[in-house]
Amino acid sequence: MIGISTKTIYALSAIYQLSLLEANAHMNIKTLALKAEAPEKFLSQILLELKRSHILKSIKGANGGYALNKNLSDISLKDLISTLETNAFEELTQTINPTLKLFWEEKQKALIEVFNSPLNELEACHEKVNQSFTYMI
Repeated sequence: MIGISTKTIYALSAIYQLSLLEANAHMNIKTLALKAEAPEKFLSQILLELKRSHILKSIKGANGGYALNKNLSDISLKDLISTLETNAFEELTQTINPTLKLFWEEKQKALIEVFNSPLNELEACHEKVNQSFTYMI
C-alpha cells in the first residue's frame, strides 16, 4: 500500500530546513544537503522533482538555491509521497472477497487521511523541541 523511502524522508528534511528561512530567502544545495543531512547529489534529484510539482522554486545563478513555493499549510505529506513514491496510493489489494476488500479500503482511506496532514505541523514540533531545550538549560 504505502511505503516511505529515504527519498521522502530527505525531502521532508529539506522542506523543514527551507521553512526555517526568512521570507524571500533561499538556500543553496550544498548548505541544504548539509542541514538536511542528505547526500548532495541525491538531494538535488529530489529537489528537482519537488520543483516540477511546484512545491519548491529554484533561484538560478551563482547565489541561487531553493525556496518553498507554497506555505507549509498548503503542502501535505501526501503531496510529497505522491510526488516521490511510485504508485504510493494505488490500491494494491487484489481480492474478490467483499469483507477483505472493504477492510483494506477503510485502512487505505484512514492512511490517506493521516498523510493529508499539512506540513505546518512541523512548526508545532519545532516549538516543542525548542521549549524542551529552554527548560533543560
